[in-house]
Amino acid sequence: MNLVDPRFKDFALVREMMETPAIIGRMDFGRSAPAAEAIRQAGRLFLTGEGSSRIFPAKNLLYESLRQGAPFVVFTDGARQAHEYDLARMVVFGASNSGKTKEVISLFGRLAECAHPWRFGLTANAGSPLESLSTRCFLLGCGKEEAVAATKSVVEQALFYRSLLIPWEQDSPLRRNQSQAAEQARQVLEAELDTEIIQAIADAPVVYFAGRNNGVAEELTLKTNEITHKKSDYLEGTYAVHGIEEVMNPDEVVVVVEPFAAEEEKFQEVLVRGVGMRVFAIAARQTAFPTIRIPSVPGYDAVLQLLAGWNVLVHVGVRLGLNLDKAQRARKIGNEFVGQAAPAAGA
Repeated sequence: MNLVDPRFKDFALVREMMETPAIIGRMDFGRSAPAAEAIRQAGRLFLTGEGSSRIFPAKNLLYESLRQGAPFVVFTDGARQAHEYDLARMVVFGASNSGKTKEVISLFGRLAECAHPWRFGLTANAGSPLESLSTRCFLLGCGKEEAVAATKSVVEQALFYRSLLIPWEQDSPLRRNQSQAAEQARQVLEAELDTEIIQAIADAPVVYFAGRNNGVAEELTLKTNEITHKKSDYLEGTYAVHGIEEVMNPDEVVVVVEPFAAEEEKFQEVLVRGVGMRVFAIAARQTAFPTIRIPSVPGYDAVLQLLAGWNVLVHVGVRLGLNLDKAQRARKIGNEFVGQAAPAAGA
């Protein structure tokens, strides 16, 4: 995709996606330092939000913290379920692009009533209900999104969360590779794609995504609904070869994000030869499947994988003749808080 080709240039969704490389390049990773210090004191972090404000940002940090062996623990769940949790000893981060997500506002209102000391908000809108209920609210710099599908805000949220690990890194890849990542992000978004892959996905009634539980494949599953209006499902771990093959059909497709080499043969056996369906990969290496190759930039690999998936979905949506900025039922704010949030006592 690009902002010159008449197939893409008039969509707000494409414009917002193409703003992402600049967002990566200008990120100030020092902004998260006060929150990182609170996490150091508490040793426990809970990330909440709904939809795209939680799936990739929160799960990517959870994955990276476990991979690096960070000296604190990270949890994530939706805000409504979090009403049932004891969060008293945790730093709580609520992400909402609008700052008006009803479930998040309800949770933060309850935490404010209990004078919870570590209520951090992450939003793109100043003066929002989330800001009024937070002990500190961090504002995104990406600006407003017009398209229904959240894109650039998701990446900025994820990089902000990822920067919470910087105090525990001797040489942070976020800072070291920032310029390279911004340039590679642009190239990934503008990459020409195999028309056979795009056509196969466009023809499929269902698109499955598989890959690490780091939010990438799951977020692309949601974006498939919003951008291509197709049914989709996220198959965590080896779920794709542990029973669901019984109900899969040859005209459906699976997109595997950076597959584990040790699992490729099983996917071939069960899905390609067994079901007769097509499997594609997004990866930094050539896999056993038709592969959309992307660069590897330490600290940013998950972001580049997500952007490659965006490029695929935009091409599919255009191939199907869809308005990428609109949806028949999906809304920009899934469940909007209506009213005036009371300022938090002591905030």
